Amino acid sequence: MQLRRLGQTGLKVSPLCLGTMTYGTPRWRDWVLDEAQSRPFIQQALEAGINFFDTADMYSDGESERVVGQALNDFARREEVVVATKVYNPTGNRSPNERGLSRKHIHHAIDASLGRLGMEYVDLYQTHRWDYDTPIEETMEALHEVVKAGKARYIGASSMHAWQFAKAQHVAERNGWTRFITMQPMVNLIYREEEREMLPLCRDQGVGVIPWSPLARGILAGSKAVDSEGTTTRARSDEQMRAWNLGQDRDAPVIEALGQVAKARGVSPAQIALAWLLHKPGITAPIVGASKAHHLDQALGALDITLSEDEIATLEAPYVPHEVVGFS
Repeated sequence: MQLRRLGQTGLKVSPLCLGTMTYGTPRWRDWVLDEAQSRPFIQQALEAGINFFDTADMYSDGESERVVGQALNDFARREEVVVATKVYNPTGNRSPNERGLSRKHIHHAIDASLGRLGMEYVDLYQTHRWDYDTPIEETMEALHEVVKAGKARYIGASSMHAWQFAKAQHVAERNGWTRFITMQPMVNLIYREEEREMLPLCRDQGVGVIPWSPLARGILAGSKAVDSEGTTTRARSDEQMRAWNLGQDRDAPVIEALGQVAKARGVSPAQIALAWLLHKPGITAPIVGASKAHHLDQALGALDITLSEDEIATLEAPYVPHEVVGFS
């Protein structure tokens, strides 16, 4: 597998990142796999050449970090893998100071994450959302302290407005603090609003982009039909799928075009959707989930698909603007 440079760093990552929200405990969400069910997917990813793994402290209230860390420690050498986690949301406890991006919470959260992961450092420590209650100066200085303490090698951010990301980068540069090297936004064939400002900003600044939900919570893989209640456990129970209004009538032409291109190619819609994203300028590594063995096989197969300009035009032409979602 040909690795890619992450942003302007010297760090090399696989062109697919395994997202691990699905691994932890079904007590948190009914579609989450437990540890015994999760470990084979992590091993399968490693054997396929994926070296990039993304988790968050909030996933399964911390259990995802423990499951992922244990598996990676069992199946790989630490220097072989690139491990990313996130901070912002509460993890289990719900007291006011156990959430957000204050200095207090960031320093507590990184120590707690490292303890669950069983690691001395993470490669990428990301803010999960923007904290409107904490000055960005406090957040960026605290993240800089985490890096200088050797607990994280790099820092990144996820899902915010482009002006917020630019402000954070400016604050860090002005004060000589560590800057974000990655952005993790939602980008897929039926949600392309980040193409307007965030993606051009990241390309201009050399920031690596690692999109989440590249298959729109499975809609682009066919696991949730347009205007249906869904056919999978996650489709039926994932509240955000409904809140974001993805996969409704306005998206039907895109999904239809996706099916046509996939049928003509003799591959799955999921592979075409991923191949399209991998063709986008500035995209480093889409974050893919896997709860069935064929999920990873299909994602890996997308790496071998080269779309023509006509195919890309066919996929993109039916898109209509959407309200901005995914920031909370």
